[in-house]
Amino acid sequence: MTSGEARYGGTVRRTVLPNGLRIVTEALPTVRSVSFGVWVGIGSRDETPRLAGASHFLEHLLFKGTKRRTAWEISAEIEAVGGDTNAFTAKEYTCYYARVLDSDLPLAVDVICDMLTSSVVSANDLEVERQVILEEIAMHDDEPSDVVHDLFTTALYGDHPLGRPVIGTTDSITAMKRDQVAGFYRRRYTPRQLVVAAAGNLDHDETVKLIAAAFDGFAEGEPTTPRRGPAVRSVGSALAVRSKETEQAHLVLGVPAIDRFDDRRFALGVLDQALGGGMSSRLFQEIREQRGLAYSVYSFDTQYADAGLFGVYAGCAPRRAHEVLDLIRVELDRAAAGGITDEEVRRGKGMLRGASVLGLEDTYSRMSRIGKAELVHGNILSLDEVLARIDAVTPEDVRTLAAELFTRPASLSVVGPFAENDFDGFDLVPSSEGVA
Repeated sequence: MTSGEARYGGTVRRTVLPNGLRIVTEALPTVRSVSFGVWVGIGSRDETPRLAGASHFLEHLLFKGTKRRTAWEISAEIEAVGGDTNAFTAKEYTCYYARVLDSDLPLAVDVICDMLTSSVVSANDLEVERQVILEEIAMHDDEPSDVVHDLFTTALYGDHPLGRPVIGTTDSITAMKRDQVAGFYRRRYTPRQLVVAAAGNLDHDETVKLIAAAFDGFAEGEPTTPRRGPAVRSVGSALAVRSKETEQAHLVLGVPAIDRFDDRRFALGVLDQALGGGMSSRLFQEIREQRGLAYSVYSFDTQYADAGLFGVYAGCAPRRAHEVLDLIRVELDRAAAGGITDEEVRRGKGMLRGASVLGLEDTYSRMSRIGKAELVHGNILSLDEVLARIDAVTPEDVRTLAAELFTRPASLSVVGPFAENDFDGFDLVPSSEGVA
């Protein structure tokens, strides 16, 4: 498959190997670097409660050594040529990547694919990384702006795996055994679950040869289709308060939204930008610029294969928390009542267009775009197609979606110096009429 990307300097091509491994590349002949990544269609939502955090645990362990390399050699070989390597785990996928000079792409392929196919996952390494992850959990728990988002997803999805933190819990990480993590690795990390992506100054056919050699010996199979399923039901309106002596109150108010396969995701992106996507957005202007009630206030949306969410975050003085929440609620009610103006839609579309293009100024962002799109959608829209979808959004599309979303029961998470019942009076079920 070749996608017309010449206007933006690159050409996207796709190959599927007999073992089911998908390879996508974007050739950018004007640069001197390459970003190379392996995307695994496994994340925290694929874990049982006993294995909560296993995907992230495994992400750490794959850097600890293979049959051919020690942990030091994995990092030293890439750093010796001026490159860097890293990884991240999300709820529905994990990614391992390296960025190197174009001449060092064979080395990046060899190192990253060696990690993915031949990790030792030793008992000693597991014990060392267990302590590292427990420290990471402690560090995360000391960041109330992070904790409030985890609380929000838990409030929204309850016991569903999407409601759990990606990193796991102190209890689950402490109890996890080497055989459990190693078994998770063997069962889940197969070529049919992987997408290999590369972007930069490369040749597609030569890159495919390198990758095919790195994955030689695996049985033939069909690629796993993009994750789909029945819609995940939220728990309805829910309140979660974490009492913590902080200087600021951290608040997230939000609702269930649409999944990643919904064509209205482009309208949702425009709505997000109009409400809380920048300094000109309605929430920023009302809460920060005009009233000075918060330093940070923004909206956000997240889509999964079978669920989605839209939320608003604000950090403010604890004594202002109820006032800020009331203002957020008012703006969401106004949006639900058709209050998004044509000018806000025009500006939101411009912001989304700019973000779509300006966010692709380096090889890593290009690699991420094509790798993630192939993994979660099964196809890669060209940038021209993305911009056309944004341009096609109408004010009525945005207002109709706002009316649907913001009349749903909301969930609220709070971190700060509060008692659990301090927000019991906040109405999480909006008026069906909204605010005129």
